[in-house]
Amino acid sequence: MNQFFNYLREWLAEFWASFVEYFSNWIVYKWTKVPGYFSIYNDLFSQYSPDFGPGDWILFVLWWIFVAAFVAGLSWLIFFFLRKYIRFNKKELDKEKMAEQIEQLNTELYNAVQEKNKILNLKVGQLGIRPDAPKHEEEEDEETKEAENTLKEVQSRFSRLIQIDNKYSGKDVSIADVSGLTLEELCIRFRNFAASSLGLYYKISDIRNLFAGMGTSKFLILEGISGTGKTSLPYALGKFFVNDSTICSVQPSWRDRTELVGYFNEFTKKFNETDFLRAVYEATYRKDVNIIILDEMNLARIEYYFAEFLSIMEMPNISEWKIQLVSAPDPNDPAHIKDGKLLIPQNLYFFGTANNDDSTFTISDKVYDRAISIIFNERAQAFTTEYQDAMPLPYSQLEQLYKDAIINNPIQPSLLSKFSELDDFCMKNFKLIFGNRIMKQLNIFLPIYVGCGGTDVDGLDFFFRTKILRKFQSLNIGFLKDELAALIDELSKLFGKDRFTMSKEYIADLIKMN
Repeated sequence: MNQFFNYLREWLAEFWASFVEYFSNWIVYKWTKVPGYFSIYNDLFSQYSPDFGPGDWILFVLWWIFVAAFVAGLSWLIFFFLRKYIRFNKKELDKEKMAEQIEQLNTELYNAVQEKNKILNLKVGQLGIRPDAPKHEEEEDEETKEAENTLKEVQSRFSRLIQIDNKYSGKDVSIADVSGLTLEELCIRFRNFAASSLGLYYKISDIRNLFAGMGTSKFLILEGISGTGKTSLPYALGKFFVNDSTICSVQPSWRDRTELVGYFNEFTKKFNETDFLRAVYEATYRKDVNIIILDEMNLARIEYYFAEFLSIMEMPNISEWKIQLVSAPDPNDPAHIKDGKLLIPQNLYFFGTANNDDSTFTISDKVYDRAISIIFNERAQAFTTEYQDAMPLPYSQLEQLYKDAIINNPIQPSLLSKFSELDDFCMKNFKLIFGNRIMKQLNIFLPIYVGCGGTDVDGLDFFFRTKILRKFQSLNIGFLKDELAALIDELSKLFGKDRFTMSKEYIADLIKMN
């Protein structure tokens, strides 16, 4: 075996000598030297191989297997990194190309906007109007007014909102009060209108919950199984008040408030206005009830895109209900945007529809506590009624009806005492307490519900079911069956065996499901 090691020593010496010589002369001699290398390797083999024993031949074969594997591995590594480098360069080139295309499109968009401005300025100039010239309304004809309005739209960063300014400029939006109207009559009229004009049927209790909820909160959640009339209820309400509701379909990709109100584009210097923002702004001009529907609102997390509105509507001073749209004011901004802020009007209600399935997010307590939730688990039976016309109603009259109901239907002290006992029972057995926000809402909801024609116990049943029992979903019901059964007994003891049916049915369902 010594012969092999001598061979190996000589081979390695010649290899590295050849290697160094090759790379030192690679420009001139890299091809002329190669045949000589192979002859040297062949001479070495011829010199030592005759004296190889069995062990030498085994080591000889293993050595060349190792050399072949090393060369193959090195070649694969070179190929791998080369391919990765080519792909990386291709991606970078694609990114650069895409960036160039975006830049080109932005430039073309900017040029198009500038060209449009030039054309409009020429049109206005032909009419003899200058943007800075004083305007005399009595001397303007219709064509001149149209040109002026067009110019305002072009100059403002809120072109769609300027259209609303132009639409209501000089328009009388006042609405006469409905003579002798009561909350109970309002509920009956709307229910009959939905049935006779739209073919939509609702239980009178749901209509009472609707109007009492509107008197309690500006945000209502309509939830339950599909096909029970969640979206059609606020839609029908808009038809009834002769002011169509705005439907905004929530998308799963919504992550912040810009999905609702839009954003300011720094390149075009224009605000990207949404239908939601347009509806909110138009409500500032109107005197009636305005409704925005957030359809399938829990397809995205409500706390992400609607958080600002939830916080604003908690402020006791309604003059602080403002959303910031732009950081600084502009003289060409719409009339009702002051210092870059828009005041949320009191005649605006937000309705959110929600399905509870695997494709949606769970609605958090933060949202529920600030809203009134109406649950639809079944479709109401059809009924016949006389035809009922739509009824334009000023918001001021609806607001006064709510105020009168709170004064005329105070909560009975005995009922509050029973509710306090119920609070103590829930605290002792379930560690749940009725917070200040819930009690504040109760003191508003219950008198209005009674004013709508309901009873105080039924209103309290609805409130307890939607505000308190909903929180039981977070408890481990499997270990609380006895306590839940005791809660049913407590409700019967406090309010009677035939009362609080909504809450008792829900508790019984919880026990069955677990």
